[in-house]
Amino acid sequence: MQRQTQTATYWQELTIEEEDLEHLYELILEEERPRTSEDLALALIEMRCRKEEALIKRELEKGTLYQPKDSYEVGEKLVFPAFGFALGTVIGVRPGHNPRYGDFKVIQVRFEGEEGTREFASELDYPHKLNREDFMAEALVPPDQLYAQYGQVVREKLVESLRANDEFVSFGDEWFLRGLLSEIHVGHLNIAEAVLDVSGKPLPPEEILKELDLPPRPKEALVFSVNYALAQDERFDEVGTEEQVLWFLRRLEPLQALECPMHLRYQPLPYDRASLDEELLALEGELDDEAADVGAPPEELDSVTIVLTYPHRRAGTIPLTPRTRGFFPRRGRGERTMVTLIDGRTGSPMPGWVVHRHNYVCGLDRWYEEHDLPTGAYIKLERTDDPLAVVVDYLPRRKKSEWVRVATAEGGRLTFEMRKRIIACEYDELMIVGEEDRTLLDALWLETEREQKPIFEVMCRVFPELAKLNPQGTVHAKTLYSAVNVIKRSPPGPIFAELASRACFVPMGNGYWVYDQRAR
Repeated sequence: MQRQTQTATYWQELTIEEEDLEHLYELILEEERPRTSEDLALALIEMRCRKEEALIKRELEKGTLYQPKDSYEVGEKLVFPAFGFALGTVIGVRPGHNPRYGDFKVIQVRFEGEEGTREFASELDYPHKLNREDFMAEALVPPDQLYAQYGQVVREKLVESLRANDEFVSFGDEWFLRGLLSEIHVGHLNIAEAVLDVSGKPLPPEEILKELDLPPRPKEALVFSVNYALAQDERFDEVGTEEQVLWFLRRLEPLQALECPMHLRYQPLPYDRASLDEELLALEGELDDEAADVGAPPEELDSVTIVLTYPHRRAGTIPLTPRTRGFFPRRGRGERTMVTLIDGRTGSPMPGWVVHRHNYVCGLDRWYEEHDLPTGAYIKLERTDDPLAVVVDYLPRRKKSEWVRVATAEGGRLTFEMRKRIIACEYDELMIVGEEDRTLLDALWLETEREQKPIFEVMCRVFPELAKLNPQGTVHAKTLYSAVNVIKRSPPGPIFAELASRACFVPMGNGYWVYDQRAR
């Protein structure tokens, strides 16, 4: 007796029909404004419920609703909701008796399109689930609650059908009709380019629209038309957030925002996570590498401190990880979001770019150089009242000369020496790495990448170089991770898995290891 639209099966097995799309077409056409996929899915659910309601009313008008408690006469037409509102005719009535139910009547019913008859109880003085006071007035789950339960699956099926229909066009999650788009020609696009060029900063479509002199239309239709036209032209890039659309010129964006920097490119390396013990897992979480992206994000904090790794120092970036991602806007309709990075020392604003696909924020290369920050420096992020602005700072201290590990390239090999460096910030002693000649180190990076050297081979070359700097010959896992990333990008997981599974690496406790070349 349950209505089909009230069941999970109905929505899970839903097929989007031409009638559904025609209804949504008319809905958008009548209002002449774009609608989100959520709006359209809800409208579809509402339409399907109304359609079912109307169908039931029509079926019930064909005859009397069958209920076991009622009395029926030969020739009377009955509607049976339990059989899909099948219509049947009473062709006979006889007495019936059951010790449990007492006396009642049995009606013989012939259904349209069926041979033979079926029998049903009538005048049954006993509670029965088919007895309804008012079938049409029964409490039903309203469409908005049905959407809450099944909206996701309906949206996915609907979006797939909309994409396959040439009459519908989309920008982000908004849908409109192709025939309702305002005509925006190449001249309008050139004006939009000039507006953005003069502005030098991202602008919302409403600002661009003011300069295009388009025929009057509802504002939402005009804004959608501009957004759709700009999205089809490679000169323009949408760099806003989920809440706000912002357009910029791709040619004005830094290369690091358009292409993932060499030192951040990572090809996932297979490894056995089960080999990592609690200590190594804890160190992995502490390092907070964006390529690992393990663990749930912490509660929202006003500030967070991370350690600057070699790849991000070279690329002029900071990672988007569970700890840092909450400080930056979530991905909007494009691959990048422009933000303002504020120098915590001077308060000066710097343009920054959140590159969502590759999990980093670029725009700090000059800032790193100006403050002479080394790999291993502590970087602090602070939230502001502006969701598109983040304070970036380091932990200052009095300048002094320190002995630090310095990476050099000699004879095509990565080597490390202890050298004096002037340091003016707090840093992680296990992670700090200086560099002698970036050109030679980059050449070594490219050679390692070209030869596709396994991470184990890189570790076996780097470990002895680090061990010679320590009288005990031990190397901390964090130090090894930091050093390996000078010539090969890898999150800590694959490195730690090799430490844990290879006999040549021997744990000494507290995160320190020794290398036994004979056991290699």
